[in-house]
Amino acid sequence: MTANTSSTPDLSSGLPLVVRSPAERFLNLPDWPYERREVLIPAGPTIPGVETLSVAYVDEGPKDAIPVVMLHGEPTWGYLYRHMIRELLDLGYRVLVPDQIGFGRSDQPTDKDAYTYPAHVSWMNAWWSAVAPKNAVFFGQDWGSLVGLAVASMHADDVRAIVIGNGILGRKFKPQEGGAFGMWQKFAASIDYL
Repeated sequence: MTANTSSTPDLSSGLPLVVRSPAERFLNLPDWPYERREVLIPAGPTIPGVETLSVAYVDEGPKDAIPVVMLHGEPTWGYLYRHMIRELLDLGYRVLVPDQIGFGRSDQPTDKDAYTYPAHVSWMNAWWSAVAPKNAVFFGQDWGSLVGLAVASMHADDVRAIVIGNGILGRKFKPQEGGAFGMWQKFAASIDYL
């Protein structure tokens, strides 16, 4: 007998296509006084039956200040930047920190196959288009750099500078089976993520 390794949700079991972590899980976090804002974006083709997803984000500081957009990697969320947000606000910047789909306070598709690189780029591109930061500094960390660089290139006229931390460069990056990425995928697949 073999285990069912399909990541497609069994709709007959009542498993929802998208979940969101309860708001109370985020109450009273140290150094996190930031209001949850959200933008609804198209879910895209990787989640059949779902039209929109909610991207949660922080938007703090003067609206006419230079915006700094910070995109986290995996397996974290915008909370990663809690200390940087305060420092940037003290310097007079506007700070925007989205939680990528599947992380933090944003919607989380239950089908693991929904989480493709093109889907993440599409979701963050839709968020950027909706929030529309102009003349922004983009900071990407880890996978946030790979996704964010693609998005920044789509909004090149709205990006004044790019900063990468622990990042990945390359327009033709394609994760290969096996290797470190393959090991990470196997580890992530073994976690009960719900």
